[in-house]
Amino acid sequence: MSPKTLKVALAASVALNLFALAAGATVLVGRAKVEDRIDAAQSPQQSRSPFATVVSRLDPQVRQRVRQTLKASALTVKPDFEEARIKRRAAVEMAGSPNYDPARARTLLEESRAAELRGRAKLEADAVDLLATLEPADRQALSEILTRRGRITVRDRPDGPPPPQEK
Repeated sequence: MSPKTLKVALAASVALNLFALAAGATVLVGRAKVEDRIDAAQSPQQSRSPFATVVSRLDPQVRQRVRQTLKASALTVKPDFEEARIKRRAAVEMAGSPNYDPARARTLLEESRAAELRGRAKLEADAVDLLATLEPADRQALSEILTRRGRITVRDRPDGPPPPQEK
């Protein structure tokens, strides 16, 4: 081989190696980003609901009974909450229609609120009855279900404030 051919072959080899190195680096960086996204999507905080987190704190023998009791309670109040949604939707639809009747809209909203409060009262009564059957540690762990926000807040998450200390 002539020196000129060797130089061309060397230049082509260097270019090919640089291309392969850049492609490898791109694959590694892209793979790391994809793995980070997968880990974030599968993190325990996102894969478990706050309620599941609270229930997981309970004594294993009590956990199933609590789930069954709360599920039965939720099923009994489902019609109240469905009624509340239907009446609220009807009031919203009426407000946007040419045949708006303020008195009827007010009545629908009052009936919606009453149905929601009826359902909430039943849920709270069932929760209080359930809490009465639990040991103090389990009762403390499950007490979050009585919050009025409609959502359970898990207090001792690593990214949140620590739970209040008893004196």
